[in-house]
Amino acid sequence: MDIKKLGDKIVQARKENRMSQAQLAQLLFISPQAVGKWERGESVPDFITINRLSEIFNLDLNYFSENAPAQKEELAIKNSANNVDQTEQKNNAEVESSHSVSEPLLTNFSGGAFVGTDFAGVNAPERKFWGSDLKGADFSEADLAGSSFKNSDVSNGNFEGADLTDCVLSNNNLSGANFNKAVLHRTEFSSSDLTHARFTDINLMDVKMVGGDLRKTIFENCEFDGVDFSSSDMSGLCLDGQLFINVKFDNACLKGVSFKGSALKNVSFRSTFALTNRYYKTLKSIDFEGAMMDKLTYAALKGAGVDLPNVTKV
Repeated sequence: MDIKKLGDKIVQARKENRMSQAQLAQLLFISPQAVGKWERGESVPDFITINRLSEIFNLDLNYFSENAPAQKEELAIKNSANNVDQTEQKNNAEVESSHSVSEPLLTNFSGGAFVGTDFAGVNAPERKFWGSDLKGADFSEADLAGSSFKNSDVSNGNFEGADLTDCVLSNNNLSGANFNKAVLHRTEFSSSDLTHARFTDINLMDVKMVGGDLRKTIFENCEFDGVDFSSSDMSGLCLDGQLFINVKFDNACLKGVSFKGSALKNVSFRSTFALTNRYYKTLKSIDFEGAMMDKLTYAALKGAGVDLPNVTKV
């Protein structure tokens, strides 16, 4: 493909969405200089990044193909149609406000700048927040069931008491986010930055936290039921005094993790591949002092040579 034409298309889409190179770079977790090189035709984004660009700009992936014209008129028509659709939704919501006070006005919040925006208590199920700047946004007590957050900056976001049932949060910056008392049922966190994110007073049910870096994530007073932590790095994490039922830590890095006083039932610590001396050493570094566990979990750990002092079998 002509990389100069591709660069022109990126420029056109970015300007139509009123984004600076720095804003686009932030959403893609790259430098503004990299965006500038694409737009000047000095380099090209990989396919995964092009897919993210289509999500951020709310464009069909074919827009970036060689044969698709990069005309300002086409983007203007598309944006005009979106504006008309949004206006109609707003008018309908106003007309029907007496019947449904909490009816949401927009279905798609992708590619927007919502720094510090107040979404507290909103009824917004099955919404899209893709490629959005949501730093410090307040989603406390909001109904976000079935919504998806992708490639967005939600650092220091507040999800206290929010309903995140069936939500997908992938490739986001969630550092410092607050999930205190949030509803996490079948919620999926993947490839996201959860540094210093707080999960407190929560019953996590069938949640997926696979393949993440959770070394500095904070879990306090939680119950984990059917949670999958497979292949995540949880080194040094404190999980003391919490409940784990049907939880998978398969092939996770658990060096120095503490389960002091925790209760474990049907918990798996298996290695995906052949058990190595390194993996045995990792298991032996886990602290189960004063924990309670069922006989099968106890036997599996004991069989791997794990020291289980003062552990109560139930």
